[in-house]
Amino acid sequence: MSEAPATPTPVPGAPAYEIVRARTPAEIQQCIDLRIAVFHTEQGFPLDTEVDAYDALPSTAHFLLRLASTGAPAGTIRATRPAGAPYYKLTRLAVHAAYRAHRLGAALARHLHAWALADARAAAGASARAEIVAHSQIPAMGFYAKYVLPPRPHRATPGMHVSR
Repeated sequence: MSEAPATPTPVPGAPAYEIVRARTPAEIQQCIDLRIAVFHTEQGFPLDTEVDAYDALPSTAHFLLRLASTGAPAGTIRATRPAGAPYYKLTRLAVHAAYRAHRLGAALARHLHAWALADARAAAGASARAEIVAHSQIPAMGFYAKYVLPPRPHRATPGMHVSR
């Protein structure tokens, strides 16, 4: 999968940040630690559901939003492309509670979309498109509706998740 293009779109009122593709084990662990803090510690999802086989696949793209002033992780998002699938799957979007009012989740989603399009075009040419589906909690459906197709039920999981 190719690199993400450009810099993130500034979000009004947000602290300065950068979004990088997490490549080293330490950077990927920062993504996982933030997901655990949000989904397990804060929201109560089972810890054993937070880390999965996709985390270790070389084809998985982890993105880390870091504060420019300190380098501290404030958000993460993950993209997978299941073997043989004609789409990218947006998963594991998490933003630290202290930064949610700054719409950093939207910045992460836009960054993932730009990266997926660049990756699809690198593989199939300039006219290629990138279909993106999401797996999310039902309360987040409004947020995801801004970025992907209308929701379609996928399967029952703890916390009421759907795929779109």
